[in-house]
Amino acid sequence: MFRKLELQARLVVLVAVIGFVLAPGIALAESESGEMAKEGGVGAGSALASLVYGPAKLLYATGGLVVGGLAFAFSGGDAEVAQVVLTPSVRGDYVITPSQLRGEKEVEFFGRSPEYRPEAEPVAVTPAEADVASAPPADGW
Repeated sequence: MFRKLELQARLVVLVAVIGFVLAPGIALAESESGEMAKEGGVGAGSALASLVYGPAKLLYATGGLVVGGLAFAFSGGDAEVAQVVLTPSVRGDYVITPSQLRGEKEVEFFGRSPEYRPEAEPVAVTPAEADVASAPPADGW
């Protein structure tokens, strides 16, 4: 009796393992396998690139924080002097994204002020939408 249960348990485990092994193949057969593999490769590439890029950017940002703090202190508390150091070091990208690997977006190691960043496509707003957006709320606040 015990051997029969042991044999059934092994059979269930074997069927489950075979199901888990074959499931990705079935899913790939039903979808565009080439596109899925390409996206997976780009995602893996961005993760690997971020493993090198991220610590380098963190080290640069930490150094910028130290130097920016010293610049603030030695300038007598002038925030503009500190901003000159802090903006390029602290702003910017800390990870590499798939869109950056594809060339759709640039990698920004040295950060820029928001007014110097490239703008996104402007969104067209109809005059009726502009009137609604600029109207005060119904409760007067």
